[in-house]
Amino acid sequence: MKIIVLSDNRALNPDLETEHGLSVYLETANYKCLLDTGASDIFIRNATKMNVNISDVDYVFISHGHADHIGGLPAFLKINSKAKIIVSPQALNQKFYSNRLGLHQIGIEFDFESIKDRLILVEKEARFENDIQVVKSESTKYAMPQGNRTLFKDNGNGMESDNFDHELIVTFGTDNLFVFTGCGHKGLQNILETVKANTIHRIRYVMGGFHLLDARNGMVYESEKEIENLAKTLNKDYPQTEFITGHCTGEHTFDIMKKTLEFKLIQFFTGYKLEI
Repeated sequence: MKIIVLSDNRALNPDLETEHGLSVYLETANYKCLLDTGASDIFIRNATKMNVNISDVDYVFISHGHADHIGGLPAFLKINSKAKIIVSPQALNQKFYSNRLGLHQIGIEFDFESIKDRLILVEKEARFENDIQVVKSESTKYAMPQGNRTLFKDNGNGMESDNFDHELIVTFGTDNLFVFTGCGHKGLQNILETVKANTIHRIRYVMGGFHLLDARNGMVYESEKEIENLAKTLNKDYPQTEFITGHCTGEHTFDIMKKTLEFKLIQFFTGYKLEI
């Protein structure tokens, strides 16, 4: 399995573009996938620079309905005519908003009816090939990230807090699982609980945003002690798991978690590559 980050907030290579968005390319001998499409067509331009052929992609898995993860889909559809688009139906029929730095929309305006022959809507669970599983994140055992308090949705009946009924988890593998979290709005521990409830296999890699935001502009989220306790719990409960994060995981948050998780916590960036 080959994994390449095509779009993220950070890059070490100045030739690669960055944005507040996430798109990851995943390839095996049997299929080629996109995990989210970032906020724009930046992932396509970066892919070209890294010799990734987007027109060959077989599946696009959309983790949730926010524009920084689905905004690049229209650009993708212009250059790829075959890939199936896997998404929650709740991501299509709700409008999404953030009131951080003023109320603004964070969804996309797109006619999904125009690609209905390519859409696969996942309500609860679906499987693809022989080793891909998509599940709705349903565990509520743990608290969701505090950054969610600035996020809302409008399902046609008015504005309400976003409960992330549109968030999907994607796993790859049959023995040692690779788990993609998207933004992790449901909470990393809830996501992992959901995966454990749907498989007997070991979680070997977890990659994506954890939605653990650094304090900014007077907004404070998880305390340092809460982040430290989370890292200790992950270290204890998942001793053989590597956590690879970026995008919506804050720099200071990462540094706190790194003290406990050490080599088991890795920060990704645009151009980051992993081979499993």
